[in-house]
Amino acid sequence: MGILSRITSAAGKSSNKESQSSLATGGHAIDKNRVLAPTDPTAINPLNAGAWESVRTAPVSDVPRYFTKPEADALKELATEKTQGAKQSQRAYKSLGKIEAADAAVHKHHRNYIRGTADAELTKKRADASTARHLHALRPEYAKLGLV
Repeated sequence: MGILSRITSAAGKSSNKESQSSLATGGHAIDKNRVLAPTDPTAINPLNAGAWESVRTAPVSDVPRYFTKPEADALKELATEKTQGAKQSQRAYKSLGKIEAADAAVHKHHRNYIRGTADAELTKKRADASTARHLHALRPEYAKLGLV
């Protein structure tokens, strides 16, 4: 048993599942399924390729035919409406793409922050452990003085 383990064992041992899986007890609390889970159940990834539907406003005209004037007028009006809708859809999808890119940037920078925070925490805990080892090593000298 290491010095740090002996020093910290006085704090007591918890038997709950959470403390058993903590890094302090040698467990590994990082679940890869949680880490690799999609950010949203509908997020596009190799395991969820999304929907493959398409847009089709008018049925396919698979045989040649004559159209009447009212049909042609209605199709022209619909074509104008759909052309405008396509332009607005293009704008909307471009904006959605920018939003996704911004979300991804925030996600990436947050994860970088988390890594930095974890690194800093490890540095702090190493300093604490080093200080604890140093203080423990002083015990014999303090004992000689009759203070411990």
